[in-house]
Order: sequence, then C-alpha cells, then structure tokens
Amino acid sequence: MSALPSLSAAEARIVAVLSEKQRTVPDTYPLSLNALVAGCNQKTSRDPVMEISEAEAATAIDNLKSLSLVVESSGGRVARYSHNLDRVLQVPSQSVAILTTLMLRGPQTAGELRINCERLHRFADISAVEGFLNELAERSSGALVMELPRQPGSRENRWAHLLSGTPEINQLSTPSTPAAAGGELAELRSRVTVLEDELAQLRAIVSRLNQELGLPD
Repeated sequence: MSALPSLSAAEARIVAVLSEKQRTVPDTYPLSLNALVAGCNQKTSRDPVMEISEAEAATAIDNLKSLSLVVESSGGRVARYSHNLDRVLQVPSQSVAILTTLMLRGPQTAGELRINCERLHRFADISAVEGFLNELAERSSGALVMELPRQPGSRENRWAHLLSGTPEINQLSTPSTPAAAGGELAELRSRVTVLEDELAQLRAIVSRLNQELGLPD
C-alpha cells in the first residue's frame, strides 16, 4: 500500500461516519449525502462537533474517492456512499473500529476506546484494545496511531490517529470526563447515540418512500 496523503478534518470525519453507520444502521447503508452530512454534524459522540455543509462534504467525497477510501453506488435517484477503509489500509475490522472511534471522538485512552468502540466491535478487555493499538503503531508500512505523552494528573496515556498527520500535542484538548467502564455517563451517551441512529434510519426510510412515490423529501 502506498502512503496515504494526510486527510483533512472533513475527510476524516466523512470516512469515519461511513464506517460507523455501516455497523450501527446497516439497513440504510450505503448513505445518501444528506444522511452522511447529518452523521458528520451529530452533537453526540463527536469531538470536535463539526458543521460540514453539503458542498464541503461533496468536495471531500471527491478527494476520498480518488484515494479509493469512498465508493459511490450507482443506480437509484440518489447517490449513495460507502467506505473502503479496511481494504485500502489493509487492517482487520478490530483496527477499523479503533481508527473510526479515534477519528470521531479524538484522542482517547485504551479504556475509553473499549467503551466507545462497543457498538462497532466488542473487545474482551483493555489488553485486547492495547494489542491492536500497538499493531497499528508498529506497522512496517507506516504507523496509523501514536501514543501521546501522559498529561498531568492522568493515569493512562491517550492515543491519536495519524490519518490527518501527526497531531499538535499542545493543541489537543484534555478529556472532559474520565472513562469508567459501566459508568452512568458512558451508558447515557451510548443510549443517546442509539436513539440518534434509529432516528436517522427512520428518516432514511421515509426519504426512500417519498422517492418511490415521487414526493418531495
């Protein structure tokens, strides 16, 4: 595999959303542009929260298509998009889940990743997450993640993805809340995200019905 160019923030968010929705709302995957933009601009499970316009998304998609990271589906009245992350990077599904979560939520500890990856891949324990992180960091074809210096008062190091280049250490935000396996906050966020995905799925179904009936969305 040749070295990938550094992805912009919008490009990284788009490919990560496609990877996430493939697992969480498979009935509406591949995604339409509207659904993809909505996923990019979610207020939960995103760090940072972004406001990507359809025009910006379309430009980013064109570049991702040139890198074979995004594939456009033909047929039907609405173009739909899917990701090709695993094949292009030549990594297993567990690593795709980790990279996706890092692109969606920013730097995280192995413990946070285990919680936040739950809906994409269920890791048996933190050591399993650490094993895949180490593999991603030590790839002969180029590292895809890096371990960040430990922050004052922190017990664990955070990890960051490298698909958008090496992060500026002094610009990285500190985590707002510590991860706690089975914590109420993590559980609440997970439930909110599930509800958002279900809402997106219902909207996509309504959109498809409107298209079949010739009605406006």
